Amino acid sequence: MFRSQAARELACLLDVDPDVESWTCLPTILTAGAAAHVPDFAVIRSTGSVLVDAVPTDASVPPPWVRGAADEAGHGYEAHAEADLREGFRLDNARDLLRYANHRISLGDRVRLLTMLEEQGPMPLAACMQVIRDGRDPIGVIAAMALRRFVEIDLDEARIGPETRVSRCHD
Repeated sequence: MFRSQAARELACLLDVDPDVESWTCLPTILTAGAAAHVPDFAVIRSTGSVLVDAVPTDASVPPPWVRGAADEAGHGYEAHAEADLREGFRLDNARDLLRYANHRISLGDRVRLLTMLEEQGPMPLAACMQVIRDGRDPIGVIAAMALRRFVEIDLDEARIGPETRVSRCHD
């Protein structure tokens, strides 16, 4: 479904971006005269929609007319270089979390963890694991809760570990 590894990596980052409401892959064809371009993604944010390309290291940047064609179609436009996607810890942490995307969360575990975070404030991941009773894998439960936006996990400071801060999401 993804035309490059860079697009796959960008999809991982979109999945954990709290500003992204939804995204679709290879959403539309932009044209300018006889030239055509299919962006990697259409991304819906609270601020509007944007067409996005992931630019692999060995590929050229999309042509300049793409931005204007996106504007004419009522979208913003962004291009992200593959090297930029791999900076820092966010991509590795996103990959770690996404392994648990289909993990089951019991109502009891969800309520216990959200109650603790509401009463105590942000807590280290190791402390949060202690309130998970129904799930066989406490990390899986907390990761799934982060992906479903019940809780937030700091993905940028370091690789996810026992001291990683977990907080309740507030919309």
